[in-house]
Amino acid sequence: MDDEIAFDLPPFMKVFKNGRVERLIGEEVVPASLDATTNVESKDVIISKEDNISARLYIPKTNYPPTQKLPVFVYIHGGAFCIETPASPNYHNYLNSVTSLANVIGVSVHYRRAPEHPVPVAHEDSWLALKWVASHVGGKGSDEWLNKFADFEKVFLGGDSAGANIAHYLGIRVGKENLGGVKLEGGVYLHPYFWGVDPIGSESARGEFVEKVHNLWRFSCPTTTGSDDPLINPEKDPNLGSLGFKRVLVCVAEKDLLKDRGWYYKELLDKIGWGGVVEVVETKDEDHVFHMFNPTCENAADLLNRVVSFINKA
Repeated sequence: MDDEIAFDLPPFMKVFKNGRVERLIGEEVVPASLDATTNVESKDVIISKEDNISARLYIPKTNYPPTQKLPVFVYIHGGAFCIETPASPNYHNYLNSVTSLANVIGVSVHYRRAPEHPVPVAHEDSWLALKWVASHVGGKGSDEWLNKFADFEKVFLGGDSAGANIAHYLGIRVGKENLGGVKLEGGVYLHPYFWGVDPIGSESARGEFVEKVHNLWRFSCPTTTGSDDPLINPEKDPNLGSLGFKRVLVCVAEKDLLKDRGWYYKELLDKIGWGGVVEVVETKDEDHVFHMFNPTCENAADLLNRVVSFINKA
């Protein structure tokens, strides 16, 4: 019984019939530190001990203390809602880079993951983390960096894959509910994990992979109505027009099965008359979250610079 597999989801994980979960990737961790390459300092903070929600915070130390307030970049990691953490080497290094180059305070959210904590737990945990960030408006929160140095007039939400899905969700929720003193300047979606029942673009030609995406979504969110659930398909969300960003940068990759969903997201916002500015950037000859697997390649550097430029436009 202990060895009987209930769900086999390569390359992510295996779930056994006795409930044991074996994650096959994304389990390596690195400690918070002062990074010698970027001169960025990081630390881990607890947001909810009861629910095991935390964040890794980043601040540039090159000109410390800063002479002016710094924008805040709240980042949600990807991994199909199932794997990775802010302490994964690829995410830790990425936040070091963005924090340094964009001169921001980085907040990398640690949410609870499926299948032990099915979607929408990840979305709700990330909302609590964002409210925790907002609790520092006025300088009376629990973290010194955010109290002293954060510019809450310039808050950005970003994420890749499943994390971009969550960043979109947070943008809508802020637009509907408001977060006192926090102004969302922009959203950064890297290869967003959006989906739908009806295939669009090149999806119909990739049937085997399409079915895997449908199944992966059902695995991470067992209570879902399916791939037209508003949590995964923005077209079906009646609140899409409430998106609370001024600007959105959507990054897609040419070989990524999810590419057409990123382009379609812009179409949807344009069609409903959303009042902000949305830009889509496509990287040629690359696949899903290539910049995390090969962060030193030229295309990854270009993508990083796109994100930094987007933040620095504010």
